Amino acid sequence: MLGENEIKVVNEVFKGLKNPIKLINFTQELECQFCRETREILTELVGLSDKLSLEVYNFQLDKQKVEQYQIDKIPATVIEGEKDYGIRFYGGPFGYEFATLLMDVVEVSKGETDLKPETKAALKKIDHKVHLQVFATPT
Repeated sequence: MLGENEIKVVNEVFKGLKNPIKLINFTQELECQFCRETREILTELVGLSDKLSLEVYNFQLDKQKVEQYQIDKIPATVIEGEKDYGIRFYGGPFGYEFATLLMDVVEVSKGETDLKPETKAALKKIDHKVHLQVFATPT
């Protein structure tokens, strides 16, 4: 799915990977728009770096993993580094969202953020679980 130019860009971006990353893909074969394509692109990405690995689970059959990672829709990709930071990518990583996926992989690989110290301090004061979602659309 990736062309020669995209592979060059990905290889350049992946130079920023510090620690191993596990991509965990939740999919199913029937009645899932973009599941097959998402799995294919993740497989290609993993082939471009020895710091990436891929696990694939069936959303209908692998209920323990679905519950463990709190997946509620597919296609879904968990981006897990040294620990699970709760990063979930839902939908197909196509178009502009491909760059978002790549940056998420690099950031999780670092194991830290570029947030300012005062932002980190403010976030530490949150004493309850927060569910943050970012929606994007190509339109």
